[in-house]
Amino acid sequence: MSAAPKIAPKVAMVLAAGLGTRMRPLTNDRPKALVEVGGRVLIDHMLDRLVEAGVETAVVNVHYFADLVEAHLAARQARGLGPRIVISDERPQALETGGGIRHALPLLGEGPVWVANIDSVWIESGAPALGAVAAAWDPDAMDVCLMLASTAGSLGFHDSGDVFLSDDGVVRFKGPGETAPLVYVGVHICKPVITADGPEGPFSLLPIWKGLAADHRVHGVSPDGLWMHVGDPDARDLAEAKLK
Repeated sequence: MSAAPKIAPKVAMVLAAGLGTRMRPLTNDRPKALVEVGGRVLIDHMLDRLVEAGVETAVVNVHYFADLVEAHLAARQARGLGPRIVISDERPQALETGGGIRHALPLLGEGPVWVANIDSVWIESGAPALGAVAAAWDPDAMDVCLMLASTAGSLGFHDSGDVFLSDDGVVRFKGPGETAPLVYVGVHICKPVITADGPEGPFSLLPIWKGLAADHRVHGVSPDGLWMHVGDPDARDLAEAKLK
């Protein structure tokens, strides 16, 4: 009997609630999500990528300058641009990566979802990078599938890397004093229920990932391309130059 065809998630969680402190003065009057890079604001770079990957609904969390983000997303939809936007309101308190997903569980549904930061942009080499992540996703074998890049093929991420990847795609997080060849570049597929037992309030996904990785439930894929983390004004200028 042939295996059931893999279906890429149609829902995404876009993490746009951060304060963007390192991006000041660019974020003195706007959130990081609305900082422009190469003629488009950061959140549009990510939403456009997700639409190309088949995403139909994006749950976007908001906190810092929340009204500006909501207005931008409403204007985007008024122009007929996808995906459909659902707001996860974190105005009272920004909840970090894990807490943000946990807070949005009622909006995300029960299936796997894309989760995306808004401060990564990239230039692809060949096939679409998100397509490679979707092709690697196997809910029977994993709870998380990370999009990774080599430290040599990325700018603005950790020079010492984040993870090692086995031949069969299993992730191992680096230990103290280790230098790893791959970095996480801000997009993954996961089962959002992995956050359900997290605490009330803010918490990070990383401890959850490390616990799952001990059971070989975190996998990854490293597509070809140039990945850029837009974390501060200098990184924004560098990304703009590369995109040109």
